[in-house]
Amino acid sequence: MTHEVQREHGASKGRYVIRQNGEEAELTYSITSPTLIIADHTGVPDSFRGTGAGLALVTRMVADARAEGFKIMPLCPFVNAQRKKHPEWADAFAV
Repeated sequence: MTHEVQREHGASKGRYVIRQNGEEAELTYSITSPTLIIADHTGVPDSFRGTGAGLALVTRMVADARAEGFKIMPLCPFVNAQRKKHPEWADAFAV
């Protein structure tokens, strides 16, 4: 399943979101500096489970980190678990 991930980026916080059937899966983050963001929380409703939505959110964050030159601090347990499963993403994380 292909997910359309949208990014909502504010001055100090932001999120990646997938909307489907009136529900949202999201990965929230805090901006600590232009070169570091903290992945705070990933929330995926039950209706999204097993669709790859969580992985799609993290994949987009990693792509943006590489494109924009920031590092990700994986405070969120889900993001950290995905980081460990994908050693090829090491360059995008500040760990």
